[in-house]
Amino acid sequence: MTAGAQPRSRLTWRHSDPDTDMNITDLLIRERILCCADIGSKKRLFERLGELLAGNSGILSANDIFDALINREKLGSTGLGKGVAIPHGRIASLEKPLCAIIKLSEPIDFDATDNQPVDLVFALLVPEESTEEHLQVLSTIAEVFSNPGVCAALRQCDTESCIYEQLLQWETQRIPA
Repeated sequence: MTAGAQPRSRLTWRHSDPDTDMNITDLLIRERILCCADIGSKKRLFERLGELLAGNSGILSANDIFDALINREKLGSTGLGKGVAIPHGRIASLEKPLCAIIKLSEPIDFDATDNQPVDLVFALLVPEESTEEHLQVLSTIAEVFSNPGVCAALRQCDTESCIYEQLLQWETQRIPA
């Protein structure tokens, strides 16, 4: 590590087994990544996230996911600033966390803390009973996406595979806790 460089956070989810880490890329399947998405509003973004996260599971409803994201957003914006948002919510029927990421073709208004529009969106759903783990993974995601180098690399991507590979590269280069 170079002088003055910050150690990288672990991008992991600590689930029920405290001795086992689950990487975010283990939860973020490629079908839940959209690159250069043409989405013009926060509402449409949450609808699209609902569709992505529900996928073909037959278990999760895109409408239930949309409602969970909107209900959390009503408590306060999940826009971190610097073009990044981490909408998240709890779903009772969920057994493990699910993630999705969207890189927008054009930034949208998100009521972020710095009033800047958002173009990188990392969504997280967790089981209803998750508390401490939920906060830990949100904190880690926020730290990673607060890194200008990670965000710059993701913004340069023009394919879903590139986004996945950038996150995977981050994980392989991280400093273990």
